[in-house]
Amino acid sequence: MFVLGIDPGLTRCGFGLVEGSFEGLESFRAVRAGVVETSRHLSVEHRLGQLLVELRTLLEETSPDAVVVERVFYQRNAKTAIPVAQASGVAVALAGALEMPVRQFTAQEVKLAVTGYGAASKIQVQGMVTRLCRLSEIPQPADVADALALAITYFMVARSEQRYPAVSPL
Repeated sequence: MFVLGIDPGLTRCGFGLVEGSFEGLESFRAVRAGVVETSRHLSVEHRLGQLLVELRTLLEETSPDAVVVERVFYQRNAKTAIPVAQASGVAVALAGALEMPVRQFTAQEVKLAVTGYGAASKIQVQGMVTRLCRLSEIPQPADVADALALAITYFMVARSEQRYPAVSPL
């Protein structure tokens, strides 16, 4: 199974395609990763348009079984939160339009799934991504490691959901 993680951003949008299964932790493989970058000198609508085109190409080329986008949960600076939310909206809407299953997780949920600790540092998450995907070095820039962590989170959460299905109330 292939899952594409997307760490949304207007200037840099990280992506990471992970092949995995619901069996064991050793089953993750980073297949493709990188960033989509837009110029700060372009208007927001042009930057979002560029992001749309590049993400569409990526989704069509990789045909993931699922797409995971970081949920914008809390930002101290609204000036930063709004462009991130706009980029997130582009990714979620595009995957939905292409009829791909979409999940969203907060940064805290990703940290918990990947490291076992919801307040883990960025370097701890990067280290676990490197270890779980058996990479020789930490993926750079950080947006790439974050995107890979999102994809890994999908597998971890789906594995738990399979093992412990929700019990219907009586």
